[in-house]
Amino acid sequence: MRSILFMLLLYPLLLCPLTAKTFSANVMAPLQVEDRAEFRQQLTMARQIGVEGVSVDVWWGLVEQAGDQQFNWQYYDNIFADIRGAGLKIIPIMALHQCGGNVGDDCDIPLPVWIWQHYAAQGVSSADLQYQSEFGNRSTETVSLWADQWVLAQYSEFMQAFAARYAALAPDISEINISMGPAGELRYPSYNSHDGDRTSYPSRGGFQAYSALAVADFRQAMQQKYQQISQLNLAWQSAHTDFSQLMPPANGDIFIHSGAQFNTADGRDFIRWYHNALLAHGQRMLDTAMLAFNNELANIELGFKIPGIHWKIAANDNSRRSAELAAGLIASDSTYASENGFGYSGIISLAARYAAEPRGVILHFTALEMDDNPATESQSMAKSLVAWVGAEANRQQVTIKGENALAAGVTQHHGWDNIAAVFANGHYSGMTVLRLAQVTDAGPGQQRYQRLIAKLQQKMATTPAIPQ
Repeated sequence: MRSILFMLLLYPLLLCPLTAKTFSANVMAPLQVEDRAEFRQQLTMARQIGVEGVSVDVWWGLVEQAGDQQFNWQYYDNIFADIRGAGLKIIPIMALHQCGGNVGDDCDIPLPVWIWQHYAAQGVSSADLQYQSEFGNRSTETVSLWADQWVLAQYSEFMQAFAARYAALAPDISEINISMGPAGELRYPSYNSHDGDRTSYPSRGGFQAYSALAVADFRQAMQQKYQQISQLNLAWQSAHTDFSQLMPPANGDIFIHSGAQFNTADGRDFIRWYHNALLAHGQRMLDTAMLAFNNELANIELGFKIPGIHWKIAANDNSRRSAELAAGLIASDSTYASENGFGYSGIISLAARYAAEPRGVILHFTALEMDDNPATESQSMAKSLVAWVGAEANRQQVTIKGENALAAGVTQHHGWDNIAAVFANGHYSGMTVLRLAQVTDAGPGQQRYQRLIAKLQQKMATTPAIPQ
Protein backbone atom coordinates (compact mmCIF):
# COMPACT_ATOMS: atom_id res chain seq x y z
CA MET A 1 0.00 0.00 0.00
CA ARG A 2 2.83 2.39 0.88
CA SER A 3 4.56 1.83 -2.45
CA ILE A 4 1.33 2.46 -4.35
CA LEU A 5 0.75 5.75 -2.56
CA PHE A 6 4.35 6.77 -3.21
CA MET A 7 3.84 6.13 -6.93
CA LEU A 8 0.59 8.12 -6.95
CA LEU A 9 2.24 11.09 -5.28
CA LEU A 10 5.24 10.96 -7.62
CA TYR A 11 3.24 10.65 -10.82
CA PRO A 12 2.49 14.38 -11.38
CA LEU A 13 6.24 15.02 -11.64
CA LEU A 14 6.76 12.49 -14.39
CA LEU A 15 5.03 14.29 -17.24
CA CYS A 16 6.13 17.46 -18.97
CA PRO A 17 3.41 20.13 -18.83
CA LEU A 18 1.79 21.56 -21.92
CA THR A 19 2.21 25.31 -21.88
CA ALA A 20 -1.09 27.12 -22.38
CA LYS A 21 -1.31 30.32 -24.39
CA THR A 22 -3.56 32.12 -21.96
CA PHE A 23 -4.90 31.86 -18.44
CA SER A 24 -8.61 32.50 -17.88
CA ALA A 25 -9.79 33.76 -14.49
CA ASN A 26 -13.50 33.34 -13.85
CA VAL A 27 -15.98 33.17 -10.99
CA MET A 28 -19.36 31.54 -10.50
CA ALA A 29 -22.41 33.72 -9.96
CA PRO A 30 -24.81 32.79 -7.16
CA LEU A 31 -27.13 29.94 -8.09
CA GLN A 32 -29.85 32.57 -8.20
CA VAL A 33 -29.21 36.28 -7.69
CA GLU A 34 -31.55 37.71 -5.07
CA ASP A 35 -29.92 41.13 -4.52
CA ARG A 36 -28.88 42.75 -7.79
CA ALA A 37 -27.33 45.79 -6.11
CA GLU A 38 -25.01 43.56 -4.08
CA PHE A 39 -24.34 41.46 -7.18
CA ARG A 40 -23.25 44.53 -9.14
CA GLN A 41 -20.93 45.61 -6.35
CA GLN A 42 -19.34 42.17 -6.27
CA LEU A 43 -18.92 42.19 -10.05
CA THR A 44 -17.13 45.53 -9.89
CA MET A 45 -14.73 44.19 -7.26
CA ALA A 46 -14.17 41.00 -9.26
CA ARG A 47 -13.21 43.05 -12.31
CA GLN A 48 -10.77 45.07 -10.22
CA ILE A 49 -8.86 42.00 -9.05
CA GLY A 50 -8.49 40.70 -12.61
CA VAL A 51 -11.47 38.36 -13.05
CA GLU A 52 -12.49 38.09 -16.70
CA GLY A 53 -15.77 36.21 -16.77
CA VAL A 54 -18.74 35.03 -14.74
CA SER A 55 -20.37 31.62 -15.14
CA VAL A 56 -24.15 31.72 -14.79
CA ASP A 57 -26.53 28.78 -14.48
CA VAL A 58 -29.26 29.23 -17.08
CA TRP A 59 -31.87 27.10 -15.40
CA TRP A 60 -34.10 25.14 -17.77
CA GLY A 61 -36.63 24.81 -14.94
CA LEU A 62 -36.77 28.60 -14.53
CA VAL A 63 -36.87 29.65 -18.18
CA GLU A 64 -39.30 27.04 -19.51
CA GLN A 65 -41.31 26.27 -16.39
CA ALA A 66 -44.64 27.53 -17.80
CA GLY A 67 -44.79 24.93 -20.55
CA ASP A 68 -43.12 23.48 -23.61
CA GLN A 69 -41.55 26.31 -25.67
CA GLN A 70 -42.93 28.96 -23.32
CA PHE A 71 -39.69 30.78 -22.56
CA ASN A 72 -39.20 33.60 -20.06
CA TRP A 73 -35.73 35.17 -20.29
CA GLN A 74 -36.31 38.29 -18.17
CA TYR A 75 -34.14 37.16 -15.25
CA TYR A 76 -31.20 36.51 -17.59
CA ASP A 77 -31.72 39.76 -19.48
CA ASN A 78 -31.08 41.51 -16.16
CA ILE A 79 -28.19 39.34 -14.98
CA PHE A 80 -26.37 39.49 -18.29
CA ALA A 81 -26.79 43.26 -18.37
CA ASP A 82 -25.18 43.49 -14.93
CA ILE A 83 -22.23 41.34 -15.99
CA ARG A 84 -21.66 43.30 -19.19
CA GLY A 85 -22.00 46.55 -17.28
CA ALA A 86 -19.07 45.50 -15.10
CA GLY A 87 -16.93 44.83 -18.17
CA LEU A 88 -16.94 41.07 -17.67
CA LYS A 89 -17.60 38.17 -20.03
CA ILE A 90 -20.59 35.85 -19.69
CA ILE A 91 -20.16 32.07 -19.39
CA PRO A 92 -23.66 30.60 -19.56
CA ILE A 93 -24.24 27.07 -18.29
CA MET A 94 -27.10 25.30 -20.02
CA ALA A 95 -28.38 24.05 -16.66
CA LEU A 96 -30.50 21.04 -17.58
CA HIS A 97 -30.54 19.86 -13.97
CA GLN A 98 -32.42 21.01 -10.91
CA CYS A 99 -31.09 23.46 -8.37
CA GLY A 100 -31.46 22.04 -4.89
CA GLY A 101 -30.54 18.89 -3.05
CA ASN A 102 -26.76 19.08 -3.37
CA VAL A 103 -23.98 20.43 -1.15
CA GLY A 104 -24.04 24.23 -1.22
CA ASP A 105 -27.40 24.52 -2.99
CA ASP A 106 -29.37 27.45 -1.62
CA CYS A 107 -32.19 27.60 -4.15
CA ASP A 108 -35.05 25.39 -5.26
CA ILE A 109 -35.58 25.21 -9.01
CA PRO A 110 -36.86 21.80 -10.14
CA LEU A 111 -36.88 20.64 -13.73
CA PRO A 112 -39.93 21.80 -15.72
CA VAL A 113 -42.74 19.77 -14.20
CA TRP A 114 -44.36 19.17 -17.58
CA ILE A 115 -41.37 17.13 -18.81
CA TRP A 116 -42.30 14.11 -16.68
CA GLN A 117 -45.61 13.58 -18.54
CA HIS A 118 -44.53 14.97 -21.89
CA TYR A 119 -44.08 11.57 -23.56
CA ALA A 120 -46.95 9.70 -21.91
CA ALA A 121 -48.79 9.41 -25.23
CA GLN A 122 -45.75 7.56 -26.59
CA GLY A 123 -45.86 5.11 -23.68
CA VAL A 124 -42.96 6.74 -21.82
CA SER A 125 -43.76 7.22 -18.14
CA SER A 126 -42.16 9.56 -15.63
CA ALA A 127 -40.37 6.55 -14.14
CA ASP A 128 -38.84 5.82 -17.54
CA LEU A 129 -37.37 9.33 -17.58
CA GLN A 130 -35.78 9.03 -14.15
CA TYR A 131 -32.72 7.28 -12.82
CA GLN A 132 -33.54 4.40 -10.49
CA SER A 133 -30.91 3.34 -7.99
CA GLU A 134 -29.94 -0.07 -6.69
CA PHE A 135 -32.01 0.79 -3.60
CA GLY A 136 -35.18 1.34 -5.66
CA ASN A 137 -35.20 5.12 -5.33
CA ARG A 138 -35.80 7.46 -8.26
CA SER A 139 -34.09 10.78 -8.90
CA THR A 140 -35.77 13.89 -10.30
CA GLU A 141 -32.61 16.02 -10.35
CA THR A 142 -31.99 15.35 -14.02
CA VAL A 143 -33.52 13.28 -16.79
CA SER A 144 -31.94 9.84 -17.17
CA LEU A 145 -29.47 9.39 -20.00
CA TRP A 146 -31.46 6.32 -21.10
CA ALA A 147 -34.25 8.73 -22.12
CA ASP A 148 -32.00 10.75 -24.44
CA GLN A 149 -33.83 9.52 -27.54
CA TRP A 150 -36.84 11.54 -26.40
CA VAL A 151 -35.52 14.44 -24.39
CA LEU A 152 -32.56 15.54 -26.55
CA ALA A 153 -35.03 17.41 -28.76
CA GLN A 154 -36.14 19.43 -25.72
CA TYR A 155 -32.53 20.25 -24.83
CA SER A 156 -31.93 21.38 -28.39
CA GLU A 157 -35.01 23.62 -28.38
CA PHE A 158 -33.84 25.23 -25.14
CA MET A 159 -30.34 25.87 -26.50
CA GLN A 160 -31.66 27.21 -29.81
CA ALA A 161 -34.00 29.56 -27.97
CA PHE A 162 -31.07 30.79 -25.89
CA ALA A 163 -28.98 31.36 -29.03
CA ALA A 164 -31.78 33.28 -30.72
CA ARG A 165 -32.38 35.44 -27.66
CA TYR A 166 -28.73 36.34 -27.05
CA ALA A 167 -27.19 36.28 -30.53
CA ALA A 168 -26.28 39.95 -30.18
CA LEU A 169 -24.26 39.16 -27.05
CA ALA A 170 -21.89 36.77 -28.84
CA PRO A 171 -18.86 39.08 -28.37
CA ASP A 172 -19.57 39.09 -24.62
CA ILE A 173 -19.84 35.29 -24.26
CA SER A 174 -16.49 33.53 -23.80
CA GLU A 175 -17.69 29.93 -23.39
CA ILE A 176 -20.91 27.94 -23.18
CA ASN A 177 -21.00 25.05 -20.70
CA ILE A 178 -23.33 22.11 -21.17
CA SER A 179 -24.95 20.43 -18.18
CA MET A 180 -24.80 16.65 -18.59
CA GLY A 181 -26.08 15.35 -15.27
CA PRO A 182 -26.68 16.16 -11.61
CA ALA A 183 -25.02 19.38 -10.45
CA GLY A 184 -24.30 20.01 -14.13
CA GLU A 185 -21.59 17.33 -14.16
CA LEU A 186 -21.11 14.36 -16.47
CA ARG A 187 -21.88 11.62 -13.94
CA TYR A 188 -24.68 9.53 -12.50
CA PRO A 189 -26.53 10.76 -9.38
CA SER A 190 -24.62 8.17 -7.37
CA TYR A 191 -24.34 10.14 -4.13
CA ASN A 192 -27.42 12.35 -4.35
CA SER A 193 -30.28 13.03 -1.99
CA HIS A 194 -32.79 10.52 -3.41
CA ASP A 195 -30.78 7.69 -1.81
CA GLY A 196 -30.44 9.44 1.53
CA ASP A 197 -27.58 8.65 3.87
CA ARG A 198 -26.89 5.31 2.22
CA THR A 199 -24.80 6.99 -0.45
CA SER A 200 -23.64 10.14 1.32
CA TYR A 201 -19.98 11.17 1.43
CA PRO A 202 -17.67 9.31 1.83
CA SER A 203 -19.51 6.10 0.95
CA ARG A 204 -19.12 3.89 -2.13
CA GLY A 205 -22.19 5.55 -3.64
CA GLY A 206 -25.00 3.71 -5.38
CA PHE A 207 -25.42 2.39 -8.91
CA GLN A 208 -28.19 4.06 -10.90
CA ALA A 209 -28.96 1.51 -13.61
CA TYR A 210 -32.20 -0.08 -12.45
CA SER A 211 -34.92 1.67 -14.46
CA ALA A 212 -36.69 -0.35 -17.14
CA LEU A 213 -34.86 1.52 -19.90
CA ALA A 214 -31.47 1.02 -18.25
CA VAL A 215 -32.02 -2.72 -17.75
CA ALA A 216 -33.18 -3.09 -21.36
CA ASP A 217 -30.06 -1.30 -22.58
CA PHE A 218 -27.82 -3.52 -20.45
CA ARG A 219 -29.40 -6.65 -21.88
CA GLN A 220 -29.11 -5.35 -25.42
CA ALA A 221 -25.44 -4.45 -24.92
CA MET A 222 -24.62 -7.90 -23.58
CA GLN A 223 -26.46 -9.57 -26.44
CA GLN A 224 -24.54 -7.42 -28.90
CA LYS A 225 -21.25 -8.38 -27.26
CA TYR A 226 -21.82 -12.12 -26.88
CA GLN A 227 -24.41 -12.84 -29.62
CA GLN A 228 -25.26 -16.25 -28.12
CA ILE A 229 -26.41 -16.81 -24.53
CA SER A 230 -24.10 -19.84 -24.43
CA GLN A 231 -21.12 -17.56 -25.07
CA LEU A 232 -22.16 -15.26 -22.24
CA ASN A 233 -22.60 -18.24 -19.91
CA LEU A 234 -19.13 -19.45 -20.82
CA ALA A 235 -17.58 -16.07 -20.00
CA TRP A 236 -19.70 -15.41 -16.92
CA GLN A 237 -19.73 -19.01 -15.65
CA SER A 238 -23.50 -18.70 -15.44
CA ALA A 239 -26.53 -20.72 -16.54
CA HIS A 240 -28.90 -18.19 -18.13
CA THR A 241 -31.29 -19.43 -20.80
CA ASP A 242 -32.07 -16.03 -22.34
CA PHE A 243 -30.66 -12.49 -22.40
CA SER A 244 -33.95 -11.26 -20.92
CA GLN A 245 -32.87 -12.80 -17.60
CA LEU A 246 -29.88 -10.49 -17.20
CA MET A 247 -29.95 -7.85 -14.48
CA PRO A 248 -27.47 -5.40 -12.95
CA PRO A 249 -26.00 -6.56 -9.62
CA ALA A 250 -28.76 -7.49 -7.18
CA ASN A 251 -26.80 -6.32 -4.14
CA GLY A 252 -24.30 -3.51 -4.61
CA ASP A 253 -22.61 -4.08 -1.27
CA ILE A 254 -21.86 -7.71 -2.03
CA PHE A 255 -20.87 -6.83 -5.60
CA ILE A 256 -18.30 -4.24 -4.48
CA HIS A 257 -16.93 -5.84 -1.34
CA SER A 258 -16.50 -9.24 -3.00
CA GLY A 259 -14.37 -7.63 -5.70
CA ALA A 260 -16.71 -8.82 -8.49
CA GLN A 261 -16.24 -5.50 -10.30
CA PHE A 262 -12.57 -6.36 -10.81
CA ASN A 263 -12.39 -10.14 -10.69
CA THR A 264 -15.38 -11.50 -12.61
CA ALA A 265 -16.34 -11.20 -16.28
CA ASP A 266 -19.93 -10.23 -15.50
CA GLY A 267 -18.77 -7.62 -13.02
CA ARG A 268 -16.32 -6.08 -15.46
CA ASP A 269 -18.94 -6.18 -18.23
CA PHE A 270 -21.49 -4.38 -16.08
CA ILE A 271 -19.09 -1.61 -15.09
CA ARG A 272 -17.81 -1.20 -18.65
CA TRP A 273 -21.37 -0.91 -20.00
CA TYR A 274 -22.30 1.56 -17.24
CA HIS A 275 -19.23 3.71 -17.99
CA ASN A 276 -19.70 3.57 -21.77
CA ALA A 277 -23.36 4.55 -21.44
CA LEU A 278 -22.28 7.72 -19.64
CA LEU A 279 -19.66 8.54 -22.29
CA ALA A 280 -22.18 8.00 -25.08
CA HIS A 281 -24.55 10.39 -23.30
CA GLY A 282 -21.78 12.98 -23.07
CA GLN A 283 -21.13 12.71 -26.80
CA ARG A 284 -24.84 13.03 -27.61
CA MET A 285 -25.04 16.14 -25.44
CA LEU A 286 -22.03 17.75 -27.12
CA ASP A 287 -23.28 16.83 -30.59
CA THR A 288 -26.65 18.35 -29.73
CA ALA A 289 -25.01 21.54 -28.49
CA MET A 290 -22.77 21.76 -31.56
CA LEU A 291 -25.86 21.74 -33.78
CA ALA A 292 -27.96 24.02 -31.59
CA PHE A 293 -25.24 26.67 -31.49
CA ASN A 294 -24.07 26.34 -35.09
CA ASN A 295 -25.41 29.71 -36.23
CA GLU A 296 -25.43 32.79 -34.00
CA LEU A 297 -22.98 31.42 -31.42
CA ALA A 298 -20.96 29.14 -33.69
CA ASN A 299 -17.55 30.54 -32.77
CA ILE A 300 -17.88 30.18 -29.01
CA GLU A 301 -16.10 27.30 -27.28
CA LEU A 302 -18.15 24.65 -25.50
CA GLY A 303 -17.31 23.15 -22.13
CA PHE A 304 -18.42 20.39 -19.79
CA LYS A 305 -17.50 19.39 -16.26
CA ILE A 306 -16.59 16.17 -14.50
CA PRO A 307 -16.43 16.04 -10.70
CA GLY A 308 -13.43 15.32 -8.51
CA ILE A 309 -14.75 12.23 -6.72
CA HIS A 310 -11.68 11.80 -4.57
CA TRP A 311 -12.88 9.53 -1.77
CA LYS A 312 -12.34 5.75 -1.56
CA ILE A 313 -9.32 6.02 -3.88
CA ALA A 314 -6.81 5.03 -1.19
CA ALA A 315 -8.87 2.12 0.17
CA ASN A 316 -6.77 -1.03 0.50
CA ASP A 317 -9.66 -3.43 -0.03
CA ASN A 318 -12.15 -4.12 -2.83
CA SER A 319 -13.95 -0.82 -2.19
CA ARG A 320 -11.08 1.09 -3.81
CA ARG A 321 -12.27 3.46 -6.54
CA SER A 322 -15.88 2.40 -5.80
CA ALA A 323 -17.27 5.95 -5.56
CA GLU A 324 -15.89 6.76 -9.02
CA LEU A 325 -17.26 3.49 -10.41
CA ALA A 326 -20.76 4.26 -9.11
CA ALA A 327 -20.57 7.73 -10.67
CA GLY A 328 -19.61 6.17 -14.01
CA LEU A 329 -16.34 8.07 -14.35
CA ILE A 330 -14.05 5.07 -14.75
CA ALA A 331 -14.24 1.38 -15.70
CA SER A 332 -12.79 -1.63 -13.89
CA ASP A 333 -11.48 -3.87 -16.66
CA SER A 334 -7.93 -2.53 -16.81
CA THR A 335 -5.17 -1.63 -14.37
CA TYR A 336 -5.17 1.99 -13.27
CA ALA A 337 -1.87 3.48 -14.39
CA SER A 338 -0.33 6.58 -15.93
CA GLU A 339 -0.94 5.16 -19.41
CA ASN A 340 -4.71 5.52 -18.96
CA GLY A 341 -4.81 8.52 -16.66
CA PHE A 342 -5.45 6.21 -13.70
CA GLY A 343 -8.81 5.37 -15.28
CA TYR A 344 -9.73 8.78 -16.73
CA SER A 345 -8.48 8.37 -20.29
CA GLY A 346 -11.94 7.44 -21.57
CA ILE A 347 -13.88 10.36 -20.18
CA ILE A 348 -11.12 12.81 -21.14
CA SER A 349 -11.10 11.42 -24.67
CA LEU A 350 -14.68 12.67 -24.97
CA ALA A 351 -13.29 16.20 -25.22
CA ALA A 352 -10.41 15.06 -27.44
CA ARG A 353 -12.88 13.74 -30.03
CA TYR A 354 -13.75 17.33 -30.90
CA ALA A 355 -10.16 18.45 -31.55
CA ALA A 356 -10.94 19.03 -35.23
CA GLU A 357 -13.88 21.32 -34.44
CA PRO A 358 -13.06 25.02 -34.97
CA ARG A 359 -14.69 26.02 -31.69
CA GLY A 360 -13.08 23.40 -29.43
CA VAL A 361 -14.33 21.69 -26.27
CA ILE A 362 -12.98 22.55 -22.81
CA LEU A 363 -12.92 20.11 -19.90
CA HIS A 364 -13.55 21.43 -16.38
CA PHE A 365 -12.47 19.53 -13.27
CA THR A 366 -13.07 20.21 -9.59
CA ALA A 367 -11.31 19.78 -6.21
CA LEU A 368 -8.21 21.89 -6.94
CA GLU A 369 -8.08 23.19 -3.37
CA MET A 370 -8.09 19.81 -1.65
CA ASP A 371 -5.42 17.62 0.00
CA ASP A 372 -4.61 13.94 -0.13
CA ASN A 373 -5.93 12.32 3.07
CA PRO A 374 -5.46 8.58 2.53
CA ALA A 375 -5.45 7.68 6.24
CA THR A 376 -8.79 9.37 7.07
CA GLU A 377 -12.30 7.95 6.78
CA SER A 378 -12.60 9.46 3.31
CA GLN A 379 -9.52 7.57 2.05
CA SER A 380 -9.08 10.59 -0.19
CA MET A 381 -6.48 11.22 -2.86
CA ALA A 382 -7.91 14.53 -4.09
CA LYS A 383 -4.62 16.27 -4.78
CA SER A 384 -3.27 13.30 -6.70
CA LEU A 385 -6.54 12.96 -8.61
CA VAL A 386 -6.34 16.57 -9.78
CA ALA A 387 -2.81 15.88 -11.01
CA TRP A 388 -3.76 12.63 -12.79
CA VAL A 389 -6.62 14.23 -14.68
CA GLY A 390 -4.54 17.27 -15.60
CA ALA A 391 -1.68 15.13 -16.86
CA GLU A 392 -3.98 12.90 -18.91
CA ALA A 393 -5.70 15.94 -20.43
CA ASN A 394 -2.26 17.25 -21.28
CA ARG A 395 -1.33 13.93 -22.89
CA GLN A 396 -4.48 13.99 -25.02
CA GLN A 397 -3.99 17.72 -25.78
CA VAL A 398 -7.32 18.61 -24.18
CA THR A 399 -7.72 22.08 -22.73
CA ILE A 400 -8.54 21.67 -19.04
CA LYS A 401 -9.61 24.27 -16.50
CA GLY A 402 -10.12 23.86 -12.78
CA GLU A 403 -12.52 24.71 -9.98
CA ASN A 404 -12.60 24.41 -6.23
CA ALA A 405 -15.02 21.76 -4.99
CA LEU A 406 -16.34 23.64 -1.95
CA ALA A 407 -16.76 27.38 -1.41
CA ALA A 408 -15.09 27.11 2.00
CA GLY A 409 -11.95 25.79 0.33
CA VAL A 410 -11.06 29.23 -1.05
CA THR A 411 -11.57 31.07 2.23
CA GLN A 412 -8.35 29.56 3.63
CA HIS A 413 -4.75 30.09 2.59
CA HIS A 414 -4.04 26.37 2.57
CA GLY A 415 -6.62 25.81 -0.15
CA TRP A 416 -4.99 28.52 -2.24
CA ASP A 417 -1.57 26.97 -1.67
CA ASN A 418 -2.91 23.79 -3.27
CA ILE A 419 -4.48 25.73 -6.14
CA ALA A 420 -1.23 27.60 -6.78
CA ALA A 421 0.66 24.29 -6.84
CA VAL A 422 -1.75 22.92 -9.46
CA PHE A 423 -1.08 25.85 -11.77
CA ALA A 424 2.65 25.66 -11.20
CA ASN A 425 2.44 22.20 -12.82
CA GLY A 426 1.24 23.78 -16.04
CA HIS A 427 -1.54 21.38 -17.06
CA TYR A 428 -4.51 23.58 -16.17
CA SER A 429 -5.11 26.79 -18.12
CA GLY A 430 -7.95 28.43 -16.20
CA MET A 431 -9.69 28.75 -12.86
CA THR A 432 -13.34 29.27 -12.03
CA VAL A 433 -13.87 30.06 -8.36
CA LEU A 434 -16.92 28.85 -6.47
CA ARG A 435 -18.24 31.54 -5.84
CA LEU A 436 -18.25 35.26 -6.51
CA ALA A 437 -18.77 36.18 -2.84
CA GLN A 438 -15.68 34.22 -1.76
CA VAL A 439 -13.31 36.44 -3.79
CA THR A 440 -14.93 39.84 -3.28
CA ASP A 441 -15.16 40.06 0.52
CA ALA A 442 -11.64 41.44 1.20
CA GLY A 443 -10.67 38.09 2.76
CA PRO A 444 -8.05 35.50 1.82
CA GLY A 445 -10.03 34.48 -1.27
CA GLN A 446 -9.88 37.94 -2.76
CA GLN A 447 -6.23 38.47 -1.87
CA ARG A 448 -5.00 35.12 -3.13
CA TYR A 449 -7.05 35.08 -6.33
CA GLN A 450 -5.82 38.54 -7.28
CA ARG A 451 -2.24 37.42 -6.65
CA LEU A 452 -2.70 34.19 -8.63
CA ILE A 453 -4.31 35.98 -11.58
CA ALA A 454 -1.51 38.54 -11.82
CA LYS A 455 1.19 35.89 -11.59
CA LEU A 456 -0.29 33.49 -14.14
CA GLN A 457 -1.33 36.09 -16.67
CA GLN A 458 2.20 37.47 -16.62
CA LYS A 459 3.66 33.97 -16.94
CA MET A 460 1.40 33.07 -19.86
CA ALA A 461 2.14 36.35 -21.61
CA THR A 462 5.90 35.77 -21.51
CA THR A 463 6.03 32.02 -22.19
CA PRO A 464 5.83 30.84 -25.82
CA ALA A 465 3.32 28.10 -26.53
CA ILE A 466 4.53 24.64 -27.51
CA PRO A 467 4.19 24.25 -31.32
CA GLN A 468 1.29 21.98 -32.34
